[in-house]
Amino acid sequence: MYAITEKEIDINGSIITTFSRYVSSCNILEVEAGTNGYMGGDSGHGSRTYFRIKNVAGTDIEARLIGSDGTDGIEVYLGGDSELGTIITALKFITKVLEDGATEAND
Repeated sequence: MYAITEKEIDINGSIITTFSRYVSSCNILEVEAGTNGYMGGDSGHGSRTYFRIKNVAGTDIEARLIGSDGTDGIEVYLGGDSELGTIITALKFITKVLEDGATEAND
C-alpha cells in the first residue's frame, strides 16, 4: 500500500482539498490532485481543479507551455519504460481524486 497525504490549498480564492502520493519504480514521481467540485458555472462561480506531477528522483521528464502567453495548454514528454509505468499510475490517481471530488453543485 502507499501513503496518501491530504491538505488544503488556495487556488485563486477558492479553498480545495488535495491528495498526494509517491509513485515509485526505477524513477519516483510525486503526484497531487484536488477539486472543490462543480459550482454551477464558469470559473467565476468558484470551481477549481488542480493537479501536479513532480520528479522526485530519476525521472526523464520535460514539460512545455503552449501558446505565446503560455495559456493554451501544456505538453509533457517522458523517456523510458519506468516513466511510462509511473505516469500511467500517476494519471490514474489524478483521475480517481478528481472523479471522487466532482460532486454536483447541490450535493
